[in-house]
Amino acid sequence: MSRSVRLVPTVTACALALVLTACGGTGGVPGTAGSAGVADPYFPKAGNGGYDVTHYALTLAYATDTHHLTGTAEITARATHNLSAFDLDLKGMKVDALAVDGKSASWTRSGQELAVHPRSTVRQGKTFRTTVRYSGTPETITDPDGSDEGWVRTADGALALGEPTGSMAWFPGNDHPSDKATYDITITVPKGLQAVSNGELSTERTTDAGRTTTYTWRTAHPMATYLATVAIGHYDITRTTTKNGLPVYVAVDPEEAAASRRVLAKIPEIMEWEEYNFGPYPFDSAGAIVDRRGDAGYALETQTRPFFPGAPDTATLVHELAHQWYGDSVTPKTWRDMWLNEGFATYAEWLWSEDHDGDTAQQTFDALYKGTYFDDQSDDEAIWAFPPARPTSAAHISDSPVYERGAMVLHKIRETVGDARFYDILQGWAAAHRYGNANTADFTAYVEKMAPGKDFTGIWKAWLYGNGKPARP
Repeated sequence: MSRSVRLVPTVTACALALVLTACGGTGGVPGTAGSAGVADPYFPKAGNGGYDVTHYALTLAYATDTHHLTGTAEITARATHNLSAFDLDLKGMKVDALAVDGKSASWTRSGQELAVHPRSTVRQGKTFRTTVRYSGTPETITDPDGSDEGWVRTADGALALGEPTGSMAWFPGNDHPSDKATYDITITVPKGLQAVSNGELSTERTTDAGRTTTYTWRTAHPMATYLATVAIGHYDITRTTTKNGLPVYVAVDPEEAAASRRVLAKIPEIMEWEEYNFGPYPFDSAGAIVDRRGDAGYALETQTRPFFPGAPDTATLVHELAHQWYGDSVTPKTWRDMWLNEGFATYAEWLWSEDHDGDTAQQTFDALYKGTYFDDQSDDEAIWAFPPARPTSAAHISDSPVYERGAMVLHKIRETVGDARFYDILQGWAAAHRYGNANTADFTAYVEKMAPGKDFTGIWKAWLYGNGKPARP
């Protein structure tokens, strides 16, 4: 099941060097260590420098009775400079062995940083493979906003939820949205349980003389670490296709099946509507994971298979599926750019309502501006707490200004350019950065390029970056 590598009981002199200390490799090739963190404005320790990951191959086994996880991660990456050492993000968990290109390597640990010290310098441009064998009881991490993420235990299994930094609780990686990769995730669970993940199910087989079942999932398009998921438990599985043949794989906890049936049946209809408005669906499958209400405190746009804690309503389903374009395919460069995820997905809700005999986007905008949208006045006031492109701290990247005021920015653009050009912008933005990363400056430049002769200065200044409630002309 796992690749055998030799444990190294002692730490070499190179391993004792500080992470940023140069350390030459064999053959006289000089190198420096990759940075610990990529200087994200809200999560400076997230991610690592010196390499780009291209593929994760994760082999996991989880025992629900002891909550013990055993894993082997094979991480394929390309060095962006001569690397004497590099970091991976891994919180908790015991590292049992580590190798780089099949040769045992030493390592040191400090907090979430797993510093890897290969025997020789990894040359710039070289594709190399790091194999980490690890085990232990994975942690539930508390976000700065108080939400649970990481490895979350449920009544009959577990959930792996990664936004913004929870993935490091269950596999080592470059845990920042700026480094996307493809995935193969193989999970072995006790007989009678299912293991659901992203992408397409390539194999399902009985293992260990019938005592366990092993599932292998493949994600062929680049995915940020925070969008990777594993859901372990009892599920009712439904496999269907959309009109154009896209596979739809839905996993629902039996306790939520009846309440979920009607809304989940809308997935093909919603997908068709979103493709019409946002452009071709960017992935090879779609679907959903619905666990018991209370297993987690929020829905999440895990790639190809959004997660819901209990039966979602239609608006939430529209929102999380819209993220497949805005957030999953086009992913923010930093966590400061969250409004590019949430503002777009929130505006998708407004557009769905507009097209399905509900309030128009203009009516929703007006209600938010007038302070009559929410039942609680404090919620109406919270929209103006900070500008969507500048959350005040990591604890506020999922607050109302990022969602509702972010959507209001899009509506102001629509007012300025008209419907025809606005939908060109929605589709063109998704196409221009398909499978990549983008930030707010990329978006404003794209809008200006798509609407020459229009002046967006006031929108950017007052609605996107400005403090307080803008004056409305």
